[in-house]
Amino acid sequence: MLSNILIALVAALHVGFMYLEMIAWDQPLGRKVFRTTPEFAAASKALAANQGLYNGFLVAGLVWGLWLGDDGFAVKAFFLGCVIVAGLFGAATVSPRIAWVQAMPAAIALIALRAGL
Repeated sequence: MLSNILIALVAALHVGFMYLEMIAWDQPLGRKVFRTTPEFAAASKALAANQGLYNGFLVAGLVWGLWLGDDGFAVKAFFLGCVIVAGLFGAATVSPRIAWVQAMPAAIALIALRAGL
């Protein structure tokens, strides 16, 4: 039960990331969150939308795992692993804070899932 709540929270975070990257990237909120200039946001809008789409796929996988219930263990573990890898890559290549915002919640959810919580 706890792991499913944590997985749902990770999925909700990624819905938010998807929104910020696909819709709000060049708006004041998106520029504030990602600390970008109007010029950079305008020039990179298509790339950000692509990233947002990938976040949507992560959401779809996590929701699929939740929908499967107990039979979705492997699906949940796989997509949480994808979130962790994406977060660590982002932390290494863009900003260390991505590890805390993206990878850490997924790691906590994966630990809870593995522990059967």
